[in-house]
Amino acid sequence: MINNWTEIKKYLETQKIDPELVSELKDFRTSYEVDDQVKERVAKPDILFYGKKILEMSMAALLQGDNLLLSGAKATGKNVLCETLSWLFGRPEYDISFHVNTDSADLIGTDTFSDNEVHLRKGPIYQCAEFGGFGILDEINMAKNDAVSVLHATLDHRRRIDIPGYNRISLHPATRFIGTMNYGYAGTRELNEALVSRFMVIDMPALDEPSLLFVLKQHFPTGNGNALKAFAGLFLDLQTKAYHGEISTKSLDLRGLVSAIRATRSGLPPIQAVQMGIINKSFDTFEKEIIEDVVSTRIPSSWTRKDIWG
Repeated sequence: MINNWTEIKKYLETQKIDPELVSELKDFRTSYEVDDQVKERVAKPDILFYGKKILEMSMAALLQGDNLLLSGAKATGKNVLCETLSWLFGRPEYDISFHVNTDSADLIGTDTFSDNEVHLRKGPIYQCAEFGGFGILDEINMAKNDAVSVLHATLDHRRRIDIPGYNRISLHPATRFIGTMNYGYAGTRELNEALVSRFMVIDMPALDEPSLLFVLKQHFPTGNGNALKAFAGLFLDLQTKAYHGEISTKSLDLRGLVSAIRATRSGLPPIQAVQMGIINKSFDTFEKEIIEDVVSTRIPSSWTRKDIWG
């Protein structure tokens, strides 16, 4: 089996996952080998998801052959959950980022000419079907009708893809698809009822302090606990203000927060690191002042590298 089952089991035990689910997961991994061609696509992510309830819901749905749709606000861990699930199930991961120009050819593949013959250059949906991959359909509510039409037969009970000019292919029994979506982003739209019916839907909750500290401690195991707690508090304060409409979600950037903490390792003062990673993500002067006030209550301007790394 790809990946260390002992490591995976230890992670699931720390999350207090139901033993029955753990047993079923082990059986799944044993039942479906990974083709040598795609083994490099199976890897442990840098950050693992934290949250017993969401993990158990996701695992139960995927084990029963369903596809998942993760909806929720920015910075709720949707992509981290996708990567974690691919690792847990030991399946090759294919990331498909939808945009307004994504069409069926981008998903299934296009004709290409080589060796004096026309061949199909396989797209990510085709490869998922062929190798039993986990297809991550990122920002699926940006998909246009041409792309959605491909997904309908792929995601429902038929589990097949008809390719014009080529044979029909059936999905590998281990193939699963996980869609992610944010409401309100430019270019997004409502998903039609037919597409939503092909998913089990999870509404991702906002991050809380235990979840944030779990993520930060994975990134920075040697960081000062009190300092990491201050950075987590900063993110939660910004999250609250964004929820109440006082600021936009531009500064609500977990990647930016992690990058800011990382930059302090090189001796950059924490307040300057936060300026680059969080504050400057907003280009509105009034909003930036609000964010600066929030930062000042959590991150003292006197802090240096030693306050975080000792």
